[in-house]
Amino acid sequence: MVCLAGGIAIALSLPPFGWWPLAVIGLAAVAACLRRQPWRRRAAMGAALGLGQFAIGLWWVTEFSGPGYVILLLLSMAFLAAALALVVAWRPIGVVVGLPAALTVAEWARGHVPFGGLPLGGIALGQATGPLAWVSRLGGPILLTGVTAASGAAVGILATAALTRGRGALIPPVVVLAVVAALILAGHLGPDGSGSGPHPTIRVAAVQGGGPRGLNALESSSEEVFQRQVDATVGIHSPVDLVVWPEDVVTVDQPIGQTPEAATIGQLAIGLHATLVAGVVENVGSTRFRNSAVAWSPGGQIAASYEKVHRVPFGEYIPGRSLIKHLANLDLVPRDAIAGHGPGLLATPAGRLGVVISYEVFFQDRARAAINAGGQVLLVPTNASSYRTSQVPTQEVAAAQLRALETGRDTIQAAPTGYSALIDASGRVLARSTLGRQQVITGVVTLRDGRTWFVRFGDLPILVLGILGLLGQYWLGRDHG
Repeated sequence: MVCLAGGIAIALSLPPFGWWPLAVIGLAAVAACLRRQPWRRRAAMGAALGLGQFAIGLWWVTEFSGPGYVILLLLSMAFLAAALALVVAWRPIGVVVGLPAALTVAEWARGHVPFGGLPLGGIALGQATGPLAWVSRLGGPILLTGVTAASGAAVGILATAALTRGRGALIPPVVVLAVVAALILAGHLGPDGSGSGPHPTIRVAAVQGGGPRGLNALESSSEEVFQRQVDATVGIHSPVDLVVWPEDVVTVDQPIGQTPEAATIGQLAIGLHATLVAGVVENVGSTRFRNSAVAWSPGGQIAASYEKVHRVPFGEYIPGRSLIKHLANLDLVPRDAIAGHGPGLLATPAGRLGVVISYEVFFQDRARAAINAGGQVLLVPTNASSYRTSQVPTQEVAAAQLRALETGRDTIQAAPTGYSALIDASGRVLARSTLGRQQVITGVVTLRDGRTWFVRFGDLPILVLGILGLLGQYWLGRDHG
């Protein structure tokens, strides 16, 4: 029951609740109960932890598929069951080293398999507004997961030592907390992505057309969605350098450059004398489509485009469609998105724009690729209008905050019904829209060309440290006496 409660505490640290200290408290409770438990018991504790965390953290899946929710819940529980089974918990040092290492590796795996991973509901998203978030500038979300777990483990062992007067158990957790403090300080003082030389600024507008929420693509009118974007954009007052539209707000049945929609967007760009980036869906026959971010220059011409690489499994494409169509109703996903290639970069008159489209914002490697390719700001055109609750939109904002902090880039998120947001390079939300409302968010962002340590080195060093921690704990954590 303690581990189940710990998982619920982690879930309540996530958006939309956002009580970030609860993750540390929940993991402290787990660490306090983990010592001297056999591996089967630890696996059961991990499953209970996962049940509490993901039954709430992935609740949004129930809006689309009850069986899918159960499958994802069981899979996520399995990752945590395996993680805790690997922790050698005979000595306090085994817990404070093994628990963070195991959860770091498990979170990396959960973000990659199956079908490219599913990071939603992860510990890191709940820390986007807390002080621990700064470590993501050093090692991304898996380091943030590990540091959160290390903090919880240290607090749990300290609490146990205080209750049992076990002074010998104080040293490992105190050392771990000192390391956590040093990592937070390094995140503050390390390379922040600003680079060198002058940093030009541009005036930006994120356009939210508004409209009803909770409707899937088959239930909404693409013409109405497009017109709402046009109506909102007409109200923008110059001067502005960059206008960002959401994902999926332009739907066409032929190459975008040959359509009336392209001409309309071109005229808007000319009228504002601004670069305009819009999310475009191009239908390719009856079975496939392309999901792209397309940029129009201030002269009204298409200047650049990026096609979404990381598609949503069972949302934008069906893995093994030929088999699954005999087992489930696939009417809500009648076509498969064509996967794009390469980093998300738009070279435009407004600057070199890094792009992660919607679901891609949850994957740190996509943002890192965009910035390594030369992105000076980060754009997140997204579409969460099919969700009735605020759970996914708020987790998207948290993910965008982490991507901004990791990459050291100001970030502009635009969604048809919200949340649209402006986020600075330190991960602070400067402005956020209201769900469902037609709204334009404006501000000034800085074009930056430096690289943080995470952008330079990525996940690999932290993953290696996690694996070494798992191996090292077998020597550190066993009872040698």
